[in-house]
Amino acid sequence: MVNQNGHNGSGHSNAEKAFQVLKKLTPKLLINGKFVDAKDGGTFDALDPRTGEKLLSVAEAQAEDVERAVQAAKQAFDEGPWPRMTGEQRARVLLRLADLVEEHADELAALETLNNGKTYTQSRTIDVPGTAQHFRYFAGWCDKIQGSTIPVATEGFTAYTLREPIGVVGQIIPWNFPILMAGWKLAPALAAGCTIVLKVSQYTPLTALRIGELALEAGVPPGVLNVLTGKGSECGDAIATHPQVDKVAFTGSTSVGKTIMADAAKNLKPVTLELGGNSPVVVCEDADLEEAVQGCHHALFFNMGQACECGARIFVQEGIYDEFVKRSIELAKKRKIGDPFDESVAQGPLVSEKQVEKVLEYVESGKKEGAKLGCGGKRWGERGFYVEPTVFYDVEDHMAIAKDEIFGPVQVIFKFKTIDEVIRRGNATEYGLAAAVWTQNLDTMQAVTRGFKAGTVWVNTHHIMDAAVPFGGYKQSGIGREHGAAVLEHYTQTKSVLVPLPKRKEQRSWVIM
Repeated sequence: MVNQNGHNGSGHSNAEKAFQVLKKLTPKLLINGKFVDAKDGGTFDALDPRTGEKLLSVAEAQAEDVERAVQAAKQAFDEGPWPRMTGEQRARVLLRLADLVEEHADELAALETLNNGKTYTQSRTIDVPGTAQHFRYFAGWCDKIQGSTIPVATEGFTAYTLREPIGVVGQIIPWNFPILMAGWKLAPALAAGCTIVLKVSQYTPLTALRIGELALEAGVPPGVLNVLTGKGSECGDAIATHPQVDKVAFTGSTSVGKTIMADAAKNLKPVTLELGGNSPVVVCEDADLEEAVQGCHHALFFNMGQACECGARIFVQEGIYDEFVKRSIELAKKRKIGDPFDESVAQGPLVSEKQVEKVLEYVESGKKEGAKLGCGGKRWGERGFYVEPTVFYDVEDHMAIAKDEIFGPVQVIFKFKTIDEVIRRGNATEYGLAAAVWTQNLDTMQAVTRGFKAGTVWVNTHHIMDAAVPFGGYKQSGIGREHGAAVLEHYTQTKSVLVPLPKRKEQRSWVIM
């Protein structure tokens, strides 16, 4: 274990870097190209999850600030240059933004770790590069969003379609991957020519504000990207219900997603929702046992278990169950917890005291309902939001830790006999975001990947994502898809144009227009 102050070589220097960046940050609302205070002057405290102490005060947006941001975005869409640029022109701006993210990768990673608690190693090697990748990938789509010509049965006419930006987009992102979720949401909407009101979590507002600064530097015109910091109950609701917001994209819990959808229905705006998960992971007897143990450990404990697609339910076939449990407990006990700026640390704090309390409540529930606690289950350290890596085994499907999304460093292990049985049990949930299978048998792989009702299924791996590959959920894990060509459907709408051909048939080319 390391001390929580990060006074340990590289960790100390990375933490210092974060505080230097923090001093330069403007903790205000980005509206119409300028950083401004909330209309009522209100602020909230952004906290350091390593200690629970205040980092700085951040402007707290209210409904009237949403109104200012929406009007800026609407004016930028109706009158500004962004939707009217050529695709190539927009692409140049997004490529420049991707370059700026990479140029400032160290400071962005430091800021992300300081405000979220994830390890600096993860921020620097996964989250920040993934953000740049999204801007660069969707830059490539800017001049490839196109309609089509349509042969029609009505004599004397031809038709074609236009793919047009949907308009002002309200985007609401969570606290578990702040900068990466900003990249996921912003890149396709900007590529399509939309203007944006981005609402970020009150727990993790800092890196999105820095992305806003970099977007302006890259050449995104004023009003195209507006960033609001504050509570979901205030500005999130106002975005969802605003009549001049043309579309809402939300990532977060299923319960809040339902509220967003109900609010958006009041003026029939489309929504995309990337929501919760309780992903099953199947470990078959023919799997490479050590690889499976390591892979399932990573599937759950990555990002301190605060990932909607994490391997929440580990189903292990009975022939290898006991050995798998033994090795999983040993591995969890070795997991190094401490200051996330120390590059030897594998697990930092959770995002908030509220999240710690929620996770520990599930730990107590698991013990009361009869699951066996292999290790962990307690708060770690004297300050900050740390929870020990925890492993439960002999878990039964009816238990709360089996049915609910814990969203913390708690691995839950079940035993199964047959593939048909585990597919049925894995699907017995309201969620359908992701799943995984560990096997060396092709027939088993095909049966499980096709049998699970989930938007993504991994084979002998977990958490692998790419900007080009659609990601989203079945059932109550969401509506629509992130990434790839699929997400652009959500930020554009189709216009049909019917045009008369020349009245004289001999003047009509044989070419279908």
